[in-house]
Amino acid sequence: MDPAPAPPPPFAVHLVTGGGSSAELAFLLRSLASAHVVALDAEWKPRRRGRPDSAAPAALGDGTPLSPEASPARRQFPTVTLLQVACRGGDGGEGERGEVFVVDLLAVPLADLWAPLQELFERPDALKLGFRFKQDLVYLSATFAAALGCDAGFDRVEPFLDVTNVYHYLKGHDRQKKKLPKETKSLAAICQELLGVTLSKELQCSDWSCRPLSEGQIQYAALDAYYLLDIFDLFQQKISMEGGYLMPMVTKYSEKILLTESDTKPRPSRRKEKLKISTNAKCKDKVDCSTEWQGPPPWDPSIGGDGYPKFLCDVMIEGLAKHLRCVGIDAAIPSSKKPEPRELLNQTYKEQRILLTRDVKLLKYQYLASNQVYRVKSLLKHDQLAEVIDTFQLKISEDQLMSRCTKCNGSFIQKPLTLEEAVEASKGFQVIPSCLFNRNLEFWKCTDCNQLYWEGTQYHNAVQKFLSVCNIND
Repeated sequence: MDPAPAPPPPFAVHLVTGGGSSAELAFLLRSLASAHVVALDAEWKPRRRGRPDSAAPAALGDGTPLSPEASPARRQFPTVTLLQVACRGGDGGEGERGEVFVVDLLAVPLADLWAPLQELFERPDALKLGFRFKQDLVYLSATFAAALGCDAGFDRVEPFLDVTNVYHYLKGHDRQKKKLPKETKSLAAICQELLGVTLSKELQCSDWSCRPLSEGQIQYAALDAYYLLDIFDLFQQKISMEGGYLMPMVTKYSEKILLTESDTKPRPSRRKEKLKISTNAKCKDKVDCSTEWQGPPPWDPSIGGDGYPKFLCDVMIEGLAKHLRCVGIDAAIPSSKKPEPRELLNQTYKEQRILLTRDVKLLKYQYLASNQVYRVKSLLKHDQLAEVIDTFQLKISEDQLMSRCTKCNGSFIQKPLTLEEAVEASKGFQVIPSCLFNRNLEFWKCTDCNQLYWEGTQYHNAVQKFLSVCNIND
């Protein structure tokens, strides 16, 4: 009974893999030249801590792979392997047709793209949209510089509108009065709040250098760019409703991304300084940081527990908390957004939970939490869920599926609501789609946060998904 997942884009996703005179590349270049609003995003192979960038090499203008020794830029930053572009032509207004491109930078010669991208990034009549795009630009610039020479990078994008600024405007924050919240939301959180869609981030850490790309990777990449246009539509709608004009508001909330010399250089010295610990100090402070679970969980009846499993998922794996709730497991998240290790351990101890984390540094605090810290090894949420179920030998029944509120971890009311009761309960809080009014559905309300759920198509699809993950026989 999760909120609706992000549907596929209403326009076809164009996968650009050819160079030279290929039709797909030509269509992309025409769209870039005529677009007035362009949403941008990029993907690269995640870097593993302590290991150099091992993404597949970029291509030279003639398609020749770049050797690791060809340029220092190749070794400094991850190689961008995918560029997502959502273009809107005409006047860029709401309702204008848009095109979504996923550009495979390992297949398209970068020499064919450099000039059109450079022109787009600096063209004053093309508004560029993005989400924290400066890092993307740094890596993209380094990728092109490594393949084509040091003068082939990018040093600016203007005008640029970050959807975080759009979000603040839609929420009534005045940028000029400097009242913007310090905490910034993720793109998935912004899409959920503004558009009512859920962007799955399971593939965020997948290997973007492997080919061929899966359909899931292509759709994931396309949606990240496409929904930036939908958020921009909301920006336009609010300006129009308030009787304002688009361009002055764009000027007020937009900015320009300028890369300085320091942005284009890696900063390994900070990490090296942290690692300058004497051998004697290392030996003195050494703690057994085994990643394997070593004892009974605190809910084990044999040691005085109540028999009901309870977990605390740290900020790195909050997505796993939702999956655990979907299979009926009590899974909390930290009480604060940026908890200190001591706060996590206090919450773990007071609530008699197991702290699940991907941060190996937290394992050194196990002695303070009576062996209540477990490091999750898997990257994807489905795999993480299966790992936790297997490690702690949890028995999941079909009756437990979708039995907890995925939003707050609360429980549901004892009996379903009628449509009339659900409509009354949703007033001023939640919108029930009108398409549900003629369907004989059951509605459920969380007793803690009052979130409403219904057993529609998404519910049944989720049940089937978790039946498989939890190895529950029909």
